[in-house]
Amino acid sequence: MTEPSFSDISIVSCGTLSLELNHLQQEGIIDASQILYTTPGLHQDIHELERQLVRQIHKAREKTDKVLVVYGGKFCYVNADEPTRQMRTIIDEQGPGVARIEATHCMDMLADETERDAIAREVAGGEPVWWMTPGWVKFRKLVFKGWDKGLANENFPRHTGGAVVLDAIGYMDRYMEENPEEFLDYCDWMGIPMVAYPVTLDRFTSLLADQARKLHSGELPA
Repeated sequence: MTEPSFSDISIVSCGTLSLELNHLQQEGIIDASQILYTTPGLHQDIHELERQLVRQIHKAREKTDKVLVVYGGKFCYVNADEPTRQMRTIIDEQGPGVARIEATHCMDMLADETERDAIAREVAGGEPVWWMTPGWVKFRKLVFKGWDKGLANENFPRHTGGAVVLDAIGYMDRYMEENPEEFLDYCDWMGIPMVAYPVTLDRFTSLLADQARKLHSGELPA
């Protein structure tokens, strides 16, 4: 199947995935007209997430009439006050020409559930794993904004398989070499070991391409 062009498409993404998207753009794998980002870690502040997302979609439409949103559907936007208001609702409200990548969260964009289960069996003997992408490491202060050691202790240690970073860009090798003390401090704060697991960008690229085709054909995402 011919790979679609992104030249007439703007991408609006959570900043947590900026490392992967910038890599794809720099390598010429995608040729998006522009890529706009929201602040990493806004899943903790859904009202600010919605405000920034809608603002960036409007900004994107100043340049292109097609917009591809790179945000998970199930876990990135959880509205406790309005449970029926979901990420799908926000996208639908933007009208035609706006599609969203079909994935539950950023980790799912890099490795689907079946692959993650296989990785957990390989590196953690099937024990519960805290999944991360390189953006969760680079943007730690934003992703875990407001978390103290007590909150960390409530959440991380139950993941007895440790933290696994799905790394498709070789970020962790550079990070551990250049910032070994920072890496060790991160692991100490979490209270669990952190390991990198190499993956490819094939799934991510395929998911992006699927929505680009829908946008070109005029087909709205389901």
